[in-house]
Amino acid sequence: MKHSKHAILVLGAMLLSFSSTQAQTKRQTAVFGMGCFWCSEALYERFTGVEAVVVGYAGGTTSNPNYEQVSGGDTGHAEVVQVTFDPARITYAQLLEIFWDVHDPTTLNRQGADEGTQYRSVILYANAEQKKLAEQSREVARKKFQSAIVTEIAPLKQFYVGEEYHQDYFRKHPNQPYCVFVISPKIQKLEKSAGHLPAKLK
Repeated sequence: MKHSKHAILVLGAMLLSFSSTQAQTKRQTAVFGMGCFWCSEALYERFTGVEAVVVGYAGGTTSNPNYEQVSGGDTGHAEVVQVTFDPARITYAQLLEIFWDVHDPTTLNRQGADEGTQYRSVILYANAEQKKLAEQSREVARKKFQSAIVTEIAPLKQFYVGEEYHQDYFRKHPNQPYCVFVISPKIQKLEKSAGHLPAKLK
């Protein structure tokens, strides 16, 4: 009887471990650049199904770049966010719709007052399916803008995590001038217009 009870406990632990592993494997990531990554992070983390947003750098040629190097414009990297999401709650296609809705994809290497190649509009895909969806979404988005879309769609080669002081910037510094005058208005606009989006705000 003791052996039987022990076997049941072991089996239960194995099933729990398998279930946890299975849940983890369902998580996916997406990488987007849409101007300053502080703003991108603050916008994406408001959607149900988005489990984590990490700011960083991608799309360039320099290994392990830091903020000063990327800001100089010589590394080729863009400020981006890596979005970890549960596709059962929010799909990659929905993340793309949010991407087109919350920034201006028609301004080359610029979002508002932020100017430089590091602020370019870019979708970095992880696989063929993401590439196909990104290209399809761009065609749909063209109808919403009078000017030509300049968004780059390219394969993700490497994502470099940004410095700790950049992570969760809006949450940590809501009263910082950039947060007050740039990020907060975008969040307010999103909250008013999100009704047409297929994803839900938290």
